[in-house]
Amino acid sequence: MTDALTMVRRNFRHTQRNPGAIIMTIGLPVVLLLLFVGVFGGALRAGFGSSDDYIDYVVAGVLIMTVGYGATTTALAVNRDITEGVIARFRTMAISRASVLTGHVIGSTVRTLAGATLVILVALALGLRLHGGPLGWLAAAGLMTLLTIALTWLGVAAGLAAKTAEGVAPFTLILQLLPFLSSAFVPPESMPGTIRWFAAHEPFTPIIDTLRALLLGTALGDRWLLAVGWCLGLALFGYLWARALFARDPNR
Repeated sequence: MTDALTMVRRNFRHTQRNPGAIIMTIGLPVVLLLLFVGVFGGALRAGFGSSDDYIDYVVAGVLIMTVGYGATTTALAVNRDITEGVIARFRTMAISRASVLTGHVIGSTVRTLAGATLVILVALALGLRLHGGPLGWLAAAGLMTLLTIALTWLGVAAGLAAKTAEGVAPFTLILQLLPFLSSAFVPPESMPGTIRWFAAHEPFTPIIDTLRALLLGTALGDRWLLAVGWCLGLALFGYLWARALFARDPNR
């Protein structure tokens, strides 16, 4: 843990010197929220009753996008470390090898949750009404943390697997596209045939529905089981993939 905390401090210092990472993780989700509420919210008002109803609906999707942007930033940072020889240098030092990856994950999780908090504050200023109560909000924070860890480990693995920064693009595209093909911004029932089926069954939809229910205090149902299951499954897959890539022969 001492080595991991050292890597976390390194990660935070890099963040301070990289305004692009701050904008990507914290600023861009807020812009996205303002875009959907201020620009598209009026067009969607008829389907949701009012613009206030729409911000209640859309904020969960923007929070998921925040996590995705954070994971993308981490993937690029890990790829930079591996391609510029920084990780090769760490391999020769008397430190825990796992701490290199853990430092990225912890740093990214803190950064992403800070961005999510800012999104909530801006949404409250725009009229968001949270009726979930303290227990619901705490459960929502736990789900957000679990999803952040899961996608961040996937981002670490994607960064290690890519040969160049451009090689991270497919991972970025998937994380940016999937929320739009989910219940993040409109109900899946409003989508046509095949897209509606995909939106109803892809991983982000139960996570978004659960997060929305916890924040707003609406009926939770059994979707939370799928949400937690997807988060745990993605976290385990990303962790094992990242560890396998990190342990491989660097000369291959």
